[in-house]
Amino acid sequence: MSEPEDKAPPAPAPAPNTEGGGTGAGGAVPVTKSSPVPPEAIKAIPVRHYGRWISAAIVLVLFGLVVAAFVNADITWPTVGRYLNQETILTGAVNTLWITLLAMLMGVVLGTVLAVMRLSKNPVMSSVAWGYIWVFRGTPVLVQLLIWYNLALIFPILDLGFYRDEMNDVMTPFLAALLGLGLNEAAYMAEISRAGIQSVDEGQTEAAHALGMTGSRTMRRIVLPQAMRVIIPPTGNEFINMLKTSSLAYAIQYSELLFSATRISSRNLEVMELLLVATIWYLILTTIFSVGQYYLERYFQRGSSRNLPPTPWQRVRRSLTSFRTPSQVGGKTI
Repeated sequence: MSEPEDKAPPAPAPAPNTEGGGTGAGGAVPVTKSSPVPPEAIKAIPVRHYGRWISAAIVLVLFGLVVAAFVNADITWPTVGRYLNQETILTGAVNTLWITLLAMLMGVVLGTVLAVMRLSKNPVMSSVAWGYIWVFRGTPVLVQLLIWYNLALIFPILDLGFYRDEMNDVMTPFLAALLGLGLNEAAYMAEISRAGIQSVDEGQTEAAHALGMTGSRTMRRIVLPQAMRVIIPPTGNEFINMLKTSSLAYAIQYSELLFSATRISSRNLEVMELLLVATIWYLILTTIFSVGQYYLERYFQRGSSRNLPPTPWQRVRRSLTSFRTPSQVGGKTI
């Protein structure tokens, strides 16, 4: 006798179609419309970043140790406060700002000319511009300042045909500082301007030439205005760097901020206090111009970005608002 075969379990009945009017094997299936079930609210659990708190605590401890070390150091802090608005220090700060503005102006103008020369198809113009950049970028600023200041050693008399005078009377510390800082800055500004000019699409130049515009007019009216948003950010950084590099003029006896501070400290022997005074003034000047640079960059970004970056005050206000207003996820406040 053969063993009885295993019987398969009966197939489950087809589920009723609740969305459409389909039919099953036994005929029409009644259509049922159930009420929609709302999704379950999301319960957001914020991720705890323990590493952030630990690193922040370590940084605060180290910062506190540095501050405590300077507070407890042998520094006469009332002297620092007394000399912050001293006349000699204020004169040095004004001279620092004045030489920075003039040297930066010379660097921007001459650097733009050098950038155009560098991009010229004339091999003489491009070679001269390349040689200038090579020389002034390849030598330290302090060496250039000393060369200009001691130029009378090799050229005792300045003879220009229409003007003749002794070089010592012409090459004052101010003029030596202006030439040394300005001509050196022109080499760096030439590369910055060249990068900005090359960032403009060549189709802009071709379209301007097709309209009958000359090369110089195309450069002034079409290329340079569009290149400004690329040139402005590094130019602002160069200005702030120039503000600090001007302290090298101390070596050629120009009465800038550092020279004024050291001249006072040589009389009262409070060297560290006067260096801190100069440091505070440098921080004040760089902070003011850093804020100005930010708004200048924001101004030139109007045509390149759809939404302008928020100002520092807007960032603070947004942070305070987001801190006060609770966020909602899935209908629940978290």
